[in-house]
Amino acid sequence: MPLLLLTLALIALLALVALALPLSIISRYRAGTARRRARPWVALLNVISIGISTLLFLGTAVFSSLWVSGAFKYSAVGVVCGMVLGLVGLRLTRWEATSQALHFIPNRWLVLAITVGVFLRLSFGLWRVWKSWHASSGDHSWLAESGLAGSMATGAIVLGYYLTFWFGIWARARAVVGPSKQQG
Repeated sequence: MPLLLLTLALIALLALVALALPLSIISRYRAGTARRRARPWVALLNVISIGISTLLFLGTAVFSSLWVSGAFKYSAVGVVCGMVLGLVGLRLTRWEATSQALHFIPNRWLVLAITVGVFLRLSFGLWRVWKSWHASSGDHSWLAESGLAGSMATGAIVLGYYLTFWFGIWARARAVVGPSKQQG
C-alpha cells in the first residue's frame, strides 16, 4: 500500500510539473519583455554571476565530454552564438533615457524566440531521452544517444545571450547615469 501511494504521489508530482511548465514559460516571457530601469550595479552583478555560471557550465561541458561526444564543442559554439544573439538583442532593445534614469524594454520577438527555443529543446530532449533509454542497446550509452550535447548548446546560447546583453546594459547605463548617480 505505501508503494502504491508513493507511485501515485510521484505521478501527481510529474503531472503538476507538466501543467506548470507552460505557465512558467508564459510568466518568463512576460517578465522578459517588461520595462525595466537600467541600474549599473544590478547589471554588473548580473554580468559577474552569469560570467561565473558560464565558466562553470563550460567546465562541466569539458567533464561531460568524457561520456558525451561533442558536449564541449557544442557548448562553446552555443556560447558564441548566444553572444552574437546578445548583440542583436542590444541593438533591438528600446531605450528610454529620462533626466533621472535609463529604462530599457527588450525586443518581444527575440525574447519569445529564446523562450520558445528553450521550451522546444527541453521537450525534444525529454522525448529523445525517453526513446533512447528504451531503444539503447549494449554498445551505446543511452546518455550519449539522448542528445545531451544539443541541450547543452541550447543552454549555452542562453548563457551567452544574457552575458552579452547584461554587459551591454551595464556599459550603456554607466555611460548615461554616470559615476555620481550609480547608487539608485
